[in-house]
Amino acid sequence: MGNVVVELNPEGVRQLLRSPEMMSICSAQAQAIAARAGAGYEVSTYTGRNRVNASVHAATRKARRDNMKNNTLLKALGK
Repeated sequence: MGNVVVELNPEGVRQLLRSPEMMSICSAQAQAIAARAGAGYEVSTYTGRNRVNASVHAATRKARRDNMKNNTLLKALGK
């Protein structure tokens, strides 16, 4: 086989990374992490300058304490 050269279209990649479909994929992954972490963890999503972002954070005092003591979010990320 010969060498294959792939040339990406930067504007197309940018549109893909900011698309509603990518937002739903990121949101689904964040929801799964929040579910594994347990009660008190919430998901937030937004579209940044270059791509969509999703984050999981401890929303309650009990969840914050649990995360500080047991590193719950990091463990939920690895499952």
